[in-house]
Amino acid sequence: MMMDNKTFIIIGIIVSLLIGGIAVFMASADPDGLESTALVVQGQKDLTGATPEDAEIHEEEEGRFSYSSPMPDYSLGEEMGPAGGIIAIVLGTILAFVVVLGIAYGLKAAGKPVK
Repeated sequence: MMMDNKTFIIIGIIVSLLIGGIAVFMASADPDGLESTALVVQGQKDLTGATPEDAEIHEEEEGRFSYSSPMPDYSLGEEMGPAGGIIAIVLGTILAFVVVLGIAYGLKAAGKPVK
């Protein structure tokens, strides 16, 4: 049985949203990845120990690239709790889909011969 592209995309979005929604409740409060590495490099965290409560990444912003995330730490603020995380995941998933879809349509249009 073949599945058409529209059905495949809709199922993919639903699965992505389900995984993202579940991940909000299973995510660790302890930073990992680049944030954790930055804390280790700054000497604020040991590789074998827990992250101290007061550990924060300190950046020298003058003369360097910096930005402010619209949804920091995959949330819409601590006051919204897990619901804010779910909303951020839904918005992020939809935004990522729209961006990829736009790129796909752009590449498709670029490959067509001009008449």
